[in-house]
Amino acid sequence: MAAVTSIKPFSPEETQRILHHLQQPAVFLKMTCDWPVLHWTAEHLSNCLNDTLVRFRLGRREETHAPLFETQCSYAEATVAQFLRWTRGQTDVGPFSDFSLSEHWVYADYKYIAALFQHQPSMFEDVKWSDFGFEGRNGKESTLWIGVEAANTPCHQDTYGFNLVLQVLFVPRHWWHYVESVDSITVSVNTWIELEVDNVARVTEAVTRTVVSAVKSSESDDNTDNWLNPTEEGVPSHRENMQYLNLAVRACAQRTRRLSPDLTDARPTKRDSRGQVKKHGDRADASEVFEVPLGPHLIPVSCQHDEWKKTVPEDSEINTSQEDSAGGSEGSVGTNPTRSSQGKQSCGAGLPPRGCAEQEHDAPEDCAEENRSFSHTSITTNDLLDCLVHPDVISHITELLLERHIGGHL
Repeated sequence: MAAVTSIKPFSPEETQRILHHLQQPAVFLKMTCDWPVLHWTAEHLSNCLNDTLVRFRLGRREETHAPLFETQCSYAEATVAQFLRWTRGQTDVGPFSDFSLSEHWVYADYKYIAALFQHQPSMFEDVKWSDFGFEGRNGKESTLWIGVEAANTPCHQDTYGFNLVLQVLFVPRHWWHYVESVDSITVSVNTWIELEVDNVARVTEAVTRTVVSAVKSSESDDNTDNWLNPTEEGVPSHRENMQYLNLAVRACAQRTRRLSPDLTDARPTKRDSRGQVKKHGDRADASEVFEVPLGPHLIPVSCQHDEWKKTVPEDSEINTSQEDSAGGSEGSVGTNPTRSSQGKQSCGAGLPPRGCAEQEHDAPEDCAEENRSFSHTSITTNDLLDCLVHPDVISHITELLLERHIGGHL
């Protein structure tokens, strides 16, 4: 009897167009029903990996007001079989012996499938990103995540590309999000899709890194705060930063000469309070002539976790209640921090509060005194740095560097 071919709601070509125009996280349904990777339970992976050691990240189960960065976690090298025994209550499980399940969560995150299954390349074919228009892309270009309930990543945005996560969840470029496991044991797979603008983004990142390091490494009475990203292991030298900047500019320029793109398309993504991408000036946006087909097979992700559960129906691709479900690990994804300030007034760092004209109950003499105090406010190093690394400033510097380099003047 011939195998039944699953009918997908969108063709690879249609999906490509949708991904090009989507501006918010969304879930595709009925697109991966026939993917073998849906059978990747923790037990199945344990049998496939045998004695292969996997690096697990451990954190405490506690509510705090600060993110837990990777450099602040404990780590253990263990097999998936040991991980499973530990989750079932065994306490004398080698690397996990010093950690209790009631007090700690465990996460094997960002594990490249190509490295894990380098001796079993047939496993790559279990993931079929070609259904989304990425011909030839499979598990080899994907990462694996295995965790217990409450395992999480800090809230972050991905600098490059956009993110596709089985079930399939789409996370746009530069969208703030975090990942949290919501089942007792979860398994998921994701891939980051490269974009042309990533080349310019690397230059932008290098410029920012060089400016921040140069300013914050200078000795000053007002320059003593802890500014290094907790994920960094040390302060890079100016020489190292300039080497990275030159490499990024050179690589971007070489690619630009081949493709001749409009550099203004690569400016940092800006979103309004609803999370929608702001348009640059008066330029026409191609998304205006294409309406994303949101509906039963493409559901936008709400910012609220409770609304997420209500919006997304139970499906073989989105199973958040069954243990070891492939793709059941992502919760609270698509939370855009700009939404928290919607309808509220906020000031940038170092800026004074509202002007006197907006303060209806202030007496004139109070306003005069307040204005005099503002005139004597000193500009700090951080005030200056806030301006130097403003996205518009960094974007303009990036454009100038690339224009000079492409023109042969750099």
